[in-house]
Formats: sequence, structure tokens, C-alpha cells
Amino acid sequence: MAPVVESVSSSPDHTFAKPVRTRIRLLAGLGVQGDAHLGKTVKHRSRVAVDPTRPNLRQVHLIHAELLEEVALTGFEVAPGQMGENVTTRGLDLLGLPRGTVLGFGAARVEITGLRNPCAQIDGFSPGLLKQMVYRDDQGELVLRAGVMGVVLDGGIVEPGMMIEVREPEGAHLPLERV
Repeated sequence: MAPVVESVSSSPDHTFAKPVRTRIRLLAGLGVQGDAHLGKTVKHRSRVAVDPTRPNLRQVHLIHAELLEEVALTGFEVAPGQMGENVTTRGLDLLGLPRGTVLGFGAARVEITGLRNPCAQIDGFSPGLLKQMVYRDDQGELVLRAGVMGVVLDGGIVEPGMMIEVREPEGAHLPLERV
């Protein structure tokens, strides 16, 4: 199955969940038009408190629909947008992509910068869900599964049903880290 956009969401407020939209507009170097995280510098409140001048590597949040289906098997009902993502994908292992991968959504392009750092707000949404999004594997390595973050290289409209073009960077595979 070719990767596609399943759903899009945005919110002008710093809320955990984001309402589903019929489309979103990505703005180059800024993020999702009308979203609380839009901007060249960090917008996440905890990061603003530390250093508001740092570059915003979290302009767009993406989650794959298969993750939502997987946590549903453990009793958690999570719909698109409820984890705060802007784009819900299908048919693409977002967590396995190397850093620097560029995703194309028609004219819009997003460069993947790293993993979303799951926070306690996830348990505020649904108690126990945080343990599904972050845990230690059998080797003791930390596993983060709350989606990936990216920056907008080229703007454009993103809407459900759009095909996603995946262009991995040349050279060594650089695994995603928290951003």
C-alpha cells in the first residue's frame, strides 16, 4: 500500500488534542497555518520557558494510523488528532525513517527532524496510555512511539487521501532522536 494522508488536524490553542480539519495549509519555515505551534522559534510551552530563541524543529507533528490501531488492541481508543498530531498517515513506518527524510504532500514538503517526546499529558488524556507511547525494550533501550516531528520546507495544502512521497537522505541512516 502506498503511503497516504488519513487525517489532518490543527488547533490555534495549546490543547492536547487537535480538531480534525478537511485540510491544513503548511507554511514554509513556519508550520501549520493557524496552529499554536506555528513559528520559526519554539512554541511548545516547556521549551519556550527554557529558551524561546531556539529553532522550532517541531512545526508539524505526524503519527501513523497503525499506531492508533495498535493501542486500540490494548483498550485505548484514540482517534486522529487526539494525540495532538497535525497529520495522521497510513502505510508509512514513520518511527523507522531516518533523520532528514523528506515527505512530499503534493507541493508541500516536510523534513523529519526527530521523535516526539511523550509527556505526562498523554495520561491526562487517557490514564495508562503513556506506557504505550514510551517504554523500555528487552535490551533496556528507551522506545518512543508518540510520532515524529518535522519542519516545513515548502508550503502547500495537505488533505486526507493525498499520496505521500518519501525521499530518504543519502548516506548513513541516522536514527531519529527526541526533538
